[in-house]
Amino acid sequence: MIVLYVMSSGTAEENLRQIFRVFDINNDGQISVAELKRIVKDLFHLFNDQQSDANQETFVKSAFSEMDEDADGEVSQEEFIKACLSQKKFSTMLTLKIINIFISD
Repeated sequence: MIVLYVMSSGTAEENLRQIFRVFDINNDGQISVAELKRIVKDLFHLFNDQQSDANQETFVKSAFSEMDEDADGEVSQEEFIKACLSQKKFSTMLTLKIINIFISD
C-alpha cells in the first residue's frame, strides 16, 4: 500500500526513481546486466510468462542497450529515467511489468 501511495502522489520522474531502486539490487546506484537478468527472470516467473531463456536473454539485451546510453556496461539512474520517459520500447515494457506488481489484485 505504501508503494501505491508513493507512486500515486509523485511525479513521473520521482516514480521512476523509486522503480530504479527495485532494479538496483545491490544499491550501488547502477543497474548491471546481471541485475537486469535477475529482474527479468523473476518478472517472467511471477507473471507465469513461459518465455524461453533465449527470449528472456534477448529481452534483457534489448532493454539494456536502450537504457545504457553511454555504453559503459551499467545503467545509471538518469539513463534509466531518460529511457523510460522517452518511451523506449523494452524499457517501458519492463517498467510497466514492475508497476503491474503493485497494482494487481
